Amino acid sequence: MTDAMRTLTAEAGDENPLAALHAVARMRAELDRHEAALVRKARNLGMSWPIIATALGVTRQAVHKRYGKA
Repeated sequence: MTDAMRTLTAEAGDENPLAALHAVARMRAELDRHEAALVRKARNLGMSWPIIATALGVTRQAVHKRYGKA
């Protein structure tokens, strides 16, 4: 886990629900960026959409729709 994610995880536990929600939204954005980078890396290494989809727990169509044009 990166330092940024550790900080966001701590902030997500904030007693102020709005501060925690803001931290969760930032965590989601960070995870989305990380996932996209890993999908690109997997494709560059020749991995198929079905293999990537299985790793993500989604259908091939879902992963291709989200990342296929990138």
